[in-house]
Amino acid sequence: MFGSLGGFIIYIALLLIIPIWAQSRVKSAYRKYSKIRSSSGMTGAQVARKILNDNGLFDVSIEPVKGTLSDHYDPRSKTVRLSEHNYYGNSIAGAAVAAHEVGHAMQDEENYAFLQFRHALVPVANLGSNMSFIFIIAGIILSSQGMFLTGIIFMSFAVLFQLVTLPVEFDASNRAMSNIVSAGVIRNDEERDTKKVLNAAALTYVAAALVAMMELIRFILLYIGMDD
Repeated sequence: MFGSLGGFIIYIALLLIIPIWAQSRVKSAYRKYSKIRSSSGMTGAQVARKILNDNGLFDVSIEPVKGTLSDHYDPRSKTVRLSEHNYYGNSIAGAAVAAHEVGHAMQDEENYAFLQFRHALVPVANLGSNMSFIFIIAGIILSSQGMFLTGIIFMSFAVLFQLVTLPVEFDASNRAMSNIVSAGVIRNDEERDTKKVLNAAALTYVAAALVAMMELIRFILLYIGMDD
């Protein structure tokens, strides 16, 4: 049902290697550029506040949060939360991350279509993640094509969420670069390093979407093979 043993081993290896590789890239880039001070010397909190104010988002607050790369934007409380190192630090990496999270706040304010779509997908995506393998395993054990197909349908919602996340994250990074330059946070010669941080972070989302797609395609092929 899984084809050749060698093919299955390669498939599993790819599922493991791709996310690890992407995570290593973002950690490496962040570690490197978190040690380099930005020319403006602004902390991540100051960067976030300036960009928010420049775009009229005075109602969005900024808070420090524990952890490394735990930065995120909470649309429910309209709060940009930055890891303590980025909140208080004045590195190029911290400025890039802060600007990226503000990008999400800007999307929220503008009702950015892909962001709204992603929010709408959260309940079914969570359901899909929790239920898909239950139905797929039950379908294999009971040789039930119906249950197997139900599992695939559940999985497709989770995969769709991963795919919709890509334009949301890329748009936030584009907004970050545009605003971080116009706000005078970095010099022209620092743009390349800032992009490296943002691009490395984007890789993690691309990797997650790729792995999700590979899993979905694999199970679709397995479903087709159940007729043989």
